Amino acid sequence: MHLAILMTNTDESAFAQAHPKDGEKFTALIQRVRPGWTASVYAVKDGQFPETLDGIDGAMITGSPSSVLGAAPWIARLLELIRDLYARRIPMFGACFGHQAIALALGGQIGRNPGGWVHGLTRNRMLDRPDWARDLPDEVRLYGSHVEQVTALPPDARPIMQGPDCPVSGFALGNRIYTTQHHPEMTHDFITALTKELAGDMGAAVYAQAVASLAQRSDMDAFAESIARFFEQARPA
Repeated sequence: MHLAILMTNTDESAFAQAHPKDGEKFTALIQRVRPGWTASVYAVKDGQFPETLDGIDGAMITGSPSSVLGAAPWIARLLELIRDLYARRIPMFGACFGHQAIALALGGQIGRNPGGWVHGLTRNRMLDRPDWARDLPDEVRLYGSHVEQVTALPPDARPIMQGPDCPVSGFALGNRIYTTQHHPEMTHDFITALTKELAGDMGAAVYAQAVASLAQRSDMDAFAESIARFFEQARPA
């Protein structure tokens, strides 16, 4: 299986330079459970897009501090690519920005979080259980960090996870789209460092709650397995 990782993270700060980039994180995530799979990383945020979709079995769209509602040309081009991938029946998994971009490209809507910033370990209740997610726990723990969310789903999409501050924390569209608002690629060490880095931005109350939430770990391996099964069941016969 060969995946295209569409890297949308625009953070080029000193903090970002001191940690693995998202292309590496998402490659490591899928190779935790499918070590033989390969990936090509495209920094779409820099205008680097696949020249061809031949040989691509699926795509993963990463998170980003940028808003999917922004006016940057690369965002509009990414939304067009998402529609092209969907039309070609190439399966897509999206996380955070990727989750929102897929929703927006296919007819959904995005808005600000009513309760403000969500950050730290999130607890997500399974609402629907596609076959590829059959072994996920009823409450899925994932690290999250976002100020916007999906407020209306694309036609025919169904919510599959819900968090206390995020009614659509994951959705599916047929058997070709799988998303989460959160960050399955983040390790505990990384989210801990990111929480400290963003402390001044999120405010004292959110920071304190985030730090307390990190006493527990995410369901990283279980979620990685669900992503791998998603791509396997969507592979064309």
